[in-house]
This record gives sequence, C-alpha cells and structure tokens, in this order.
Amino acid sequence: MYKLKEKLLPLILIVILAILMFMSIETDTDSQHITRNPAVAGTFYPASKTSLENTIESYYENVGDDTLKGEEVLAIIVPHAGYTYSGQTAAFAYKDIADKKTILLLAPSHHIYFHGASIANVTHYKTPLGEIKLSTKTGTIREDLEKASLLYKEKDPHKKEHAIEVQLPFLQVSLTDFEIIPILIGSATDYTDIKKIADILKKQIDESTLIVVSSDFTHYGPRYSYVPFTENIQKSIEGLDYDALEYIEYEESEGFYNYIHESSATICGSIPITILLEIIRGRELKGKLMHYDTSGRITGDYTNSVSYVSYVFYKDNTLNKEEQKYLTTLARNTLESYLKDKKLQEINKGRLSERLTQKSGCFVTLTKDSQLRGCIGHIFPQKPLYQCIIDNSIGAAVRDSRFTPVTYDELDDIHIEVSVLSAPEVLEFASSEELLDKLRPLEDGVVISYGLHKSTYLPQVWEQLPDKVEFLTSLCKKGGASGDCWKKENVKIETYQAQVFGE
Repeated sequence: MYKLKEKLLPLILIVILAILMFMSIETDTDSQHITRNPAVAGTFYPASKTSLENTIESYYENVGDDTLKGEEVLAIIVPHAGYTYSGQTAAFAYKDIADKKTILLLAPSHHIYFHGASIANVTHYKTPLGEIKLSTKTGTIREDLEKASLLYKEKDPHKKEHAIEVQLPFLQVSLTDFEIIPILIGSATDYTDIKKIADILKKQIDESTLIVVSSDFTHYGPRYSYVPFTENIQKSIEGLDYDALEYIEYEESEGFYNYIHESSATICGSIPITILLEIIRGRELKGKLMHYDTSGRITGDYTNSVSYVSYVFYKDNTLNKEEQKYLTTLARNTLESYLKDKKLQEINKGRLSERLTQKSGCFVTLTKDSQLRGCIGHIFPQKPLYQCIIDNSIGAAVRDSRFTPVTYDELDDIHIEVSVLSAPEVLEFASSEELLDKLRPLEDGVVISYGLHKSTYLPQVWEQLPDKVEFLTSLCKKGGASGDCWKKENVKIETYQAQVFGE
C-alpha cells in the first residue's frame, strides 16, 4: 500500500501543478482583458450591429462627393450628441480618414469635474460592432501624466461618459486593424497644464496617428444656463461658433483659450480643442470646415440649441512660395541650358524639400506675347516633381507637335507657367446630367477616356470654355473622338486639381 502511494504521489503532484498552472493562466488572461462596456448604446446610437452599420453608411452616402479628395487627414473635430442630431455632421469628417493605425481620442468629461487627464483602467472599449484594443502607447502616456501630476485617478469619469464612446462606431466602420488612446480631459485644467499635456502626447504621435477631438459647440438656452441674447438667435449662435472657428483655422491655441474664457462660450470640448491646437502648431496643416449644423435648425426650435461642427486638419501638399520659385527657375534654367548646348544642369537632390522629390504629375506651359507656344505634361505621377518639371520644360519647348521648336533666341520673350497636379480620381456618375452637375469649373482638370481616345484639359482651360457642355465636347474632339463621347455609356471621366503658378 505504501509503495502504491509512493508511486501515485508524483502523478498527483503533476496533476495539482497542472491545475494550478491552468488557473494561473486563466487569471492572468482575465486580468489582462478588461472591457469598458458601452454606456449609451440604444440611446445615443443604435444598439443593433446591423442598424448601427446601416445608419453610419447612410450618413456617408449623404456626404456624397463633398470630401477632401484623397488629402491625408491628421486630425478632426467632431460632435458627440445623439446620432439623430449630430451623426450626419460627424460623417463629413470621418468619411475622409484612412490608413490610420492609432487613434488618439480627446474628449471632455461631462459627469465629473477634475484637473488634468484621465485614462480608463481597461484594455478594450466595446460597442455593438465589437471590441477595440487600447494602444500600448497608452501606458507610456499614463506614466508621463502621472509624473507630471496630471493623471486624475480618484473617481471614475469614464463609466457613464458618452463623448469618447459615440466616436468609436464611426472609426470601426471606417478603419480596420486600429488601436485607440482614449483620454478624458478635466474642465479644471488651465492653459499651463494644457501645454504640458500636449507635450506629453506629442511624443507618442507619428504618421499613423489620427487625432480625434470630441466636442459640441455653442450650447444655447435656459437648459444650459446660457442666454446672452434673445433676438436673431440663429445668426447670433453662428457668430459665436464662427468666431471660435477662426482661432481654430489659424491654430491659435492661446487665442482660442482666451476667447472661450472672455466670451464665456459654451463649447464643452474647448480644452481638448486647445490641446489639439498646441499639438499641431507649426506643422503647416490646412484646416477646413466640412459641415456645420445646430439642433435648433434640425428641430425648428431655437429655445434650446446645440451646435455641431465637423472640422478637419490635413497635410498641406501645396507648394510654398520658395518651392514655386525654385520650380519656375528650374524650368527657365533647364531651357537655357538645353536650347543653348543640349546640356542639363546638375541637381543637388539633398537640398530639395520633401514635396519637390515626391512623385507628381505636372504640366509646363510656354507663352509668347500672351499666345500659347507649347504645353506638355504628365497627368499621372511618374517621376519626382523636380524631374517632371525638367522633362516637360524641354517637351513644351521642342516636342509639342502643334508648334515649331522654341529657339534659344526666343527665350527672353517666353513666359513659363507650371501646373502641379493632384492624382486623378475616377468621377462616378449615372447619367450625363449628373456628370454635368458634378463638374466644378476652374477647380477640376478633366481626363476623358473613350475607347482608344484619351485627352485632358487643365483646370485653367475653363477660362476659355466656361460652358460645361462646350468644355466636354471640345475635350472629346481633342482626343480624336466624336464631340458627344462624354455622353456615351462606356466613357471614363477622371478629375484632378492643379496648383498653378508662373514666373
């Protein structure tokens, strides 16, 4: 019997050890997966997965073509009311986001008054569309905030808060494989600490990061204890909002912060917005108001009204004056060298800006006595921009079959104009009438492809052909097709935009 026990003892110990290990793994797994469950599903937005997806997709359909056409969006300001009121406005910003892996969410706390920033003690946020994991960067930010005495840890402001939650379904519909850094900002945070928080966050922001600031704008009416006027209410509310937007457009963080305090403007996310303006200051981004609305307009009653803004900051890919000057000088020097002795100047690529070395389409146009003397270009991005200018400067001078080659002796009378193109995008339309409606004179360059025929007009051609039918008819004929090719069923239309400048 003793020998039997002696033989069984190691086996029993192994079984006990395995059970303990399994229990340990389960415990560790549970402790590492803490979910923040939705608090406002079914009230602020649909609780059904299918209904929620369909609702957001319908908002995107309503946005239509009113987008930035491929510009890289780096930050957005979006509202956080119930979708019935603010969902459509939010969609105008969310439809333009793409290819972002980390989403930094900044939102105000509506339920608890505190100083600093708060990050929920969870690993995932959940919506009817599934769970979203917190980025590993969140831990580093939490540590840095705590070192700076800016991490609020007393009460839990996240449990009932809607300002972050209502943004998540839009992100889930628009993106795949992304993580979030969700941060609530206390309304007791002053400007000095706003700058400190911005500095902490800057260190964790890279090209794959999208910043989402959740904020409604003016809250007007007795419900919000804010009735600074009782006449011309709609226009007066718009005045308050647009004054604030002017500071946002120029990225004036301190000016915006002071405006809020001096005007007592009731923009609930003013501190998160100020943090955003501190983060992006000096990054040469462009800002654009995508949509503006009010609950007063939606309900037809301005007794109480909340304003909703959809605003985006995107990468400014336009050339600055120094870059424009470089390219026109490059075109001029290229023609001088090539027409004189068939040589090209040496280019120090290390001294060129990033924009000048990016692949881009471009056209070079030569005029003499205000008359066209040559125009050649690449519609689609093929070579670095500086090389595109070199090639097409020569092409416009000696390879435009409509003209005899330009001579060296003519150069003093030649004026050079450069058009730098965005990448063409297919224009979707169901009828020739819809095509005419979607074209934007003076803004859109147009490429028509019909069978083996292909031709383009730069946006500035609209100046000579302002009528849309006349423009398209002429463009079809330019490519060797019949003048009505733009009406044909299998025609392909692409549009692009151009930055045009000259000597």
